[in-house]
Amino acid sequence: MEGLGMDIYINNIIGEKEFDIDKIDMLNHYIGMKPIPKPAEMWEMTAFPIVVGGMASIGIFIGILGFLKKANPLSYLIWFVTMSVLGVLGIYDFNRWLANYGRNLDPHASIKLLDINGNLMTYKPPLFGYQKMLNFDVWSYPQTGAYFMLLGMALIFIAYFIGKPAYAKIH
Repeated sequence: MEGLGMDIYINNIIGEKEFDIDKIDMLNHYIGMKPIPKPAEMWEMTAFPIVVGGMASIGIFIGILGFLKKANPLSYLIWFVTMSVLGVLGIYDFNRWLANYGRNLDPHASIKLLDINGNLMTYKPPLFGYQKMLNFDVWSYPQTGAYFMLLGMALIFIAYFIGKPAYAKIH
């Protein structure tokens, strides 16, 4: 049997195959989950690309100034801390969204999944990693863009430590 998949991007949610989102929504409907939202229904899908694009532009600008030996290394550190805080807030928001999506089930759903104590089971997809839910295997891992963003953050953090002594010599 072929699996279903969806990819969540910074500005969109799409199925790995043409009808995957529809099939996932149909399965979720039976246990009382809400339909997967359209990008226009999530403010994050509009705001996050602007925030990430703005921070990337600022990071590139600081990098150019550093290359021209006109950037104070403190600007690297400020950018890194700001990007880290925004990243943590973004992860928190996404995790909160996943928890809400998996725990606020329709009590009138066709299928009620109960745990061994007879309590209604809820399902929060994993933020990161693997989770087994009944006969479903669920994986959640970042894609290439997230790794590039982390690489950029690591490089600017390293640039702070390299640039600090060099900047002190010049000024």
